[in-house]
Amino acid sequence: MKNLLVHSIAPARCENKSARRTKQATLIAAVFLAFDPAWGQNLPDANQLLANVRLRQSQQQIDLRAQLRQEAKIVPFHLVQNGPIIRYIFSNPDETLQLRIGANDSRLVEITRTGSEKITRLNEPVRGTAITYEDLALKFLYWPNARVIGSDFIRTRNCWKVQLQAPAGDPQYDSILLWADKDNGALMRMEGYDSAGKLIKRFEVVSAQKIEDRWYLKQMRVEKIDPKLGKVAARTYLEINK
Repeated sequence: MKNLLVHSIAPARCENKSARRTKQATLIAAVFLAFDPAWGQNLPDANQLLANVRLRQSQQQIDLRAQLRQEAKIVPFHLVQNGPIIRYIFSNPDETLQLRIGANDSRLVEITRTGSEKITRLNEPVRGTAITYEDLALKFLYWPNARVIGSDFIRTRNCWKVQLQAPAGDPQYDSILLWADKDNGALMRMEGYDSAGKLIKRFEVVSAQKIEDRWYLKQMRVEKIDPKLGKVAARTYLEINK
């Protein structure tokens, strides 16, 4: 009877051992997937999401006073947008930057008395702030091979998190993470990284304001990060007035 029980139970043990291995593998996978923010979500197509972000950026009609503020330094400017054309108008010295948001690319130029000139100094700071000309050009919104990797809440707004890889030769960034509002496509946060994967720039919307029944940016914080120390080297606020 003892031998009979042993032989009759032995095959079941083999099956249980195999089943246990399967269960263990499933459990391990579940543990790792639990830390993946994209798990269990229906993620949108990244290229379509960026197209919607560009569309939102190109649909505004505004004529506002604004300023760049970095510590005690204040740089006032006039912000004018007519659909896909945005102008940043500075004085002392005079400088007018025009950004055209197209379907397949953006173009940042300086408006002169004789016409316009392409800006080649993309990596240089605008008026000595943490914002560069490349940042104003919004080229990252056209980078290929984008991936939606999950979602996060940024200041109570539910956002898609998108990973972007810079094309070869980009003067400032190797990759970018951005957070776009799920409801309206507004950019709520952006982080730029160098080739070593170190954070070097962070943009984040601090507050918004309602003007003529539409919501607009009120204040954005821009931080330049020292990649070696991981600390903020410069902090600029972009502030919009009614």
